Amino acid sequence: MNNTEVVAEVDVVVIGAGQAGLSSAYHLRRTGFEPDRDFVVLDHSPGPGGAWQFRWASLTYGKVHGMHALPGMELTGADPERASSEVIAEYFDTYERTFDLRVRRPVDVRAVREGPDGRLLVETSAGTWSTRALINATGTWDRPFWPRYPGQETFRGRQLHTAQYPGPEEFAGKRVVVVGGGASGTQHLLEIARYAAATTWVTRRPPVFREGPFSEDVGRAAVALVEERVRQGLPPKSVVSVTGLPLNDAIRQGLADGVLDRQPMFDRITPDGVEWRDGRRSRHVAADVILWATGFRAAIDHLAPLRLREPGGGIRVDGTRAVADPRIHLVGYGPSASTIGANRAGRAAVRDIRRLLTEEPVAA
Repeated sequence: MNNTEVVAEVDVVVIGAGQAGLSSAYHLRRTGFEPDRDFVVLDHSPGPGGAWQFRWASLTYGKVHGMHALPGMELTGADPERASSEVIAEYFDTYERTFDLRVRRPVDVRAVREGPDGRLLVETSAGTWSTRALINATGTWDRPFWPRYPGQETFRGRQLHTAQYPGPEEFAGKRVVVVGGGASGTQHLLEIARYAAATTWVTRRPPVFREGPFSEDVGRAAVALVEERVRQGLPPKSVVSVTGLPLNDAIRQGLADGVLDRQPMFDRITPDGVEWRDGRRSRHVAADVILWATGFRAAIDHLAPLRLREPGGGIRVDGTRAVADPRIHLVGYGPSASTIGANRAGRAAVRDIRRLLTEEPVAA
């Protein structure tokens, strides 16, 4: 099929079938929108599960932090020792079938453009959909962030990102530098240390560990800080970057064992390791592997033709609605990037879209 051929006209296109996309589709269905006739969900992944299906096997369901059930169906009876990629993929698959969401996959969305009569054209590998409103729920997994440091191209060892993490056994006998102070970085480090010949933990800022339970008040305060960034049109930060890392038993043991002995960011990468420079003196750590646990960025390049980005680099968002275009809602972006946040944002986006569609279509 020619990808410029219009497949169908619908009221809403949902891009992405992770937590944010399925939550949005559920609320569309619940409020009277019919799949295929009124809305369509497009997902580029090979199967159900969103980004979870690509997580490393050693991330068992029992190790998952903050996984919140999708609206309308709890995830119960999961074996905590099973890989989270399997547990959550099966849960999402059951959810899609139970609520008849009819996700189309694999479909790659290439661009969203202004169309005729105030509609949007969603150009994909499977043709073009014409729509009155769009819910973008593409998350971040497809845009791993790789920092650039002097000498990086000279490194003779292996460099990989969290998105490519194969599990700890592959690092047996290796000297590994883990870069990143988030949850993934500490999880990788604690796993790898049992197999590697040596590990070094490097972060740009000193890590902040959070004592005590993660209360609703703490959560709301963290979300508010992230929300303020997107209201200003700045690229969103993760909620974890605001809340700090929970000081659980595994983290305490890692600190006691010296595994979580944080070093400041190195100055350059050498062919056989990393190097810090302090005036005339330098310190070198040999490495076979550099693992970049440096996070992800929002996967929104397909929205570029709509010119939604602000000078600060992000999309200015009020709730879930793009300030520059009320037809566009970003769910799972910024403050709604957590699983519970995505559920709430999906409901809010559908409520706003219903209100929009009862009025005359508004051109950008």
